[in-house]
Parts: sequence; C-alpha cells; structure tokens
Amino acid sequence: MGKLKVALLSGGISSEREVSLHSGEQVYEALDKDKYDIQRYDPKTDLLRLIKDAAQIDIALIILHGPYGEDGTVQGLLDLLHIPYQGSGVLGSSLAMNKAATKQMFEKAGIPTPPYIIYNRNDILDAGACAKQLGLPLVVKPVVGGSSVGMSIVRSVSNLQGAVDKAFEFDSSVIVEAYIDGIELTGGVIGNRELEAFPIIEIIPDKAHDFFDYEAKYTAGVSQEICPARIDEELTLQAQTYAKKSHQALFCRGYSRTDMILRDREIYVLETNTIPGMTATSLLPQAAQVGGLNFTRLLDRLIELGMEES
Repeated sequence: MGKLKVALLSGGISSEREVSLHSGEQVYEALDKDKYDIQRYDPKTDLLRLIKDAAQIDIALIILHGPYGEDGTVQGLLDLLHIPYQGSGVLGSSLAMNKAATKQMFEKAGIPTPPYIIYNRNDILDAGACAKQLGLPLVVKPVVGGSSVGMSIVRSVSNLQGAVDKAFEFDSSVIVEAYIDGIELTGGVIGNRELEAFPIIEIIPDKAHDFFDYEAKYTAGVSQEICPARIDEELTLQAQTYAKKSHQALFCRGYSRTDMILRDREIYVLETNTIPGMTATSLLPQAAQVGGLNFTRLLDRLIELGMEES
C-alpha cells in the first residue's frame, strides 16, 4: 500500500493565525514521512490549490484555530470536496466555537457550568445589575473565539464596560460569566463512537496572570502544567466523565479537550476545544504522552479516526 496523501492545513485568517502556523510546523515535523505524503496548505492563500488537488487527497489534517478554521467553515468546504479530516464536523465545530451555544448544550445535558449573561453589540449594559445577578469577579469574553483572545477578569463594576468593549473588538456578541476561583483543569478525549479519556492536566498560571490567558498559554515557562493533575481518583473520574459528556453534548468527533474549574470538590465546565493546540508540548499531546501515546502516534490515531468516519 502506498503512502496516504495528507493535506496539512494551518495558518488561516483568524487572530490565532500565528499559533496555527506554529502548530502546523510541529505537526509536519512529527508526522511519519514513511507513511504519509504531506502537502501543506494555508487557507489564507491556498484554497484554490486545495480545491484543485482535492481528488488526489486522502485526508486532511486541520490545524487551524478560531473563526474560519475551527468553527465548521473549513470542515464544510472539505465535506463539499469529499476530503475526510480529523476531528469534529460542521455541527460540532460550530457549536463548540460559539460559547453561547456551548452553554445551552451543557445546560441541557446536565453539565455544571458557571452562570452567565449574553450581550449583543446594540444591547445596553447595566453593569450594576449584571454584577448583582452574577456576583464579582466576572469573566468577560467574545462569544466566538479561542486562546483567551479578548478575555478579561473584572473585579469591580466600574471596569465592566471597558472589558465588554474590549471583547466586542473580536465579536458582535459577548459573554459575561461568573468567575469561579479554583483549580484549572483540562481533560482530553479521543475516539469516535467509543471515547477514551486522557489523564487530566492541572494548570497553574504564573502569579503575574489572573488566568490562563494568551501569554500564559504560549510563552514558555509562564505556566506550570501538571499531568496527571494532583486530584484524587474520584475527582479525576468526574473530570474525565465531564470531558466525555461535553464532547458528546456538542456532537464532537475524533477528539476534543474540555476546560474545567474545580472548587470545593465541585467541577464546573467552561468550554470545549475541537482543535486543541497541537505542538508536542501542548496540553492534549502532553496528556496523550502520559497516557502512553506519543505525538507521532497521536497524529496517526487522529488520521485513523478521520478515515474511519469517511
């Protein structure tokens, strides 16, 4: 059997373009060149070439983050081109990218998530009423986006409008959410019909950071990531269960990573990433490594799962 022809997509046009390019570079280096004939495409410049080459492509690896890559847009194009790909389809991708839709699906599935209010660009913000309903501090972030871009933690009513205005720079809708002060956890799962949960990771941002923000995520040494997390077996199982339930509630496929907060033995689910960071030291590959799956083999498995669903 000849090599599989893999289209590696990275870059794109979202605010997370540079993260995507970096991930794409590391994925390319980790892929087994004895198994795969890899062609690289940047959706910012190479969509016409991708369409032209479609008939010769066996599978695509989508290493894109944020709008126009992780939100179902590229997935829909690949469906039209009859190119299989790893991870979630249009429905799961678009649901998980939209934090308002994610919250609604979590609530319907009985998954605990912090209370919240959604504001659209033309809504009038009553900062005092918002703080009274949700309490302080508050988390403010764009409804659509990733990597904590446009996100703030607000500790006083007077700062809420500025944080909302900042989030509106990145999307036309904003979510204001009760801040849960606790231990940051994240849990990855892999599989199509049968899901396997990876070990849970505990995230400790540097004291200079209020939360696991863009700089804390992507600057080496700024955050400490502990895998397995320093929680007992009961809490570990609960976190892994919520990661699986979140994946299923959002109609995800292939793999995902769900972010959570632990406070007083209660776990709150924040959001699910359908294309988590994919450098060798990113959170999901770290957890896979601890679970016995190195980066190269993880990519093999994702390709296998994508082909299985085609």
